Amino acid sequence: MCDLKAQFDAFSKFGNTKSDGTTINLSQIDKWFKQAGVFDKKLTTTDTAIEFGKLKAKVIDASTFEKFIENLGKAKGIPPDIILKKLTSCGAPGTPNTAQVVNVGGVDRLTDTSKYTGTHKERFDESGKGKGIEGREERQDNSGYVKNYKGQGTYDKTH
Repeated sequence: MCDLKAQFDAFSKFGNTKSDGTTINLSQIDKWFKQAGVFDKKLTTTDTAIEFGKLKAKVIDASTFEKFIENLGKAKGIPPDIILKKLTSCGAPGTPNTAQVVNVGGVDRLTDTSKYTGTHKERFDESGKGKGIEGREERQDNSGYVKNYKGQGTYDKTH
């Protein structure tokens, strides 16, 4: 049960910066169950909401959570040990499948800088990283000296 307590603390703090890890609410339980793979056709979020509603509380502590698991298991005909095993072995709370890069259609072709030609090729360095404004505009030296003048900066200011 030490693993369950550690998981309870982690999931009770996940997504709630004000939580001290001693209580957990229904939405956090549902996130935990989803990540652990407890939900299936037999057990859904509706079932957890019904059992949680019987407790008549917005948040519950660890001992009440264990009773919640037992009552949920009895109501759905699932041994509580199976639910507890899944909950303790699911790992730390996380957000899988978020912000993954999707390359669809012409994205691969358009982001491959080795296929660029002409002036567009000048916008990227050898590694494919963009040069910024230097790659889009031809910058001129406006220092006042003639182009390719070798003596720039050699004028003696005492004259």
